[in-house]
Amino acid sequence: MLNILIAEDYPLFRLGVKELLTDGLEAVKVWECDNAHDLFDLVRRKKWDVLILDITIPGTTGTEALKQVKKACPTLPVIVLTMHPEDQYAVRMFKAGADAYLTKASAPEELVKAVKKVLAGGQYVSPSFSEKLVRLVFQQADRLPHEILSDREYEVMRLIASGKTVSEIADSLHLGITTISTYRARILEKLNLKNNAELMRYAVQQGVVE
Repeated sequence: MLNILIAEDYPLFRLGVKELLTDGLEAVKVWECDNAHDLFDLVRRKKWDVLILDITIPGTTGTEALKQVKKACPTLPVIVLTMHPEDQYAVRMFKAGADAYLTKASAPEELVKAVKKVLAGGQYVSPSFSEKLVRLVFQQADRLPHEILSDREYEVMRLIASGKTVSEIADSLHLGITTISTYRARILEKLNLKNNAELMRYAVQQGVVE
């Protein structure tokens, strides 16, 4: 019996994922959680065969959640399943320890294949993104400015670019306002930008936000 944990905050999407797994796999039991606190608790208390993780899990960022999970269970296969296109997050998530990266739009066709691949010890990305991913991971020269940001800085940049205030970001990431303001200052310095308006413009131009 396979034990698969879904960490996703939208109940209807969890239901859809559960149906895909039970229809496509034999002898599987699917568990669910909708926040980072419950995720970490379940990972510590029970042995899982696969974790399916949403980047926007409430309580922390996707990269931080993944790092914490891998710290607690280094061998646990983790499939990142998210609304964010691969070129926005895939490289960062693989570097943080992900074993597969799928967009929610591709889930009906690719989720079961991804589960089987990671259970066999492999890694999975969509065929359309595989060549680009290899190029992005190993090509260090000519990196765009936002690619030198830390994972936390990158997440804060995306939230600012999406119109969130410093206080809203602090609340969503469970950090202090002063800490977020410090991240903001570092981001502007590294990107050579002056204010939030320029940051938003840059993020849209680079496809970091839509």
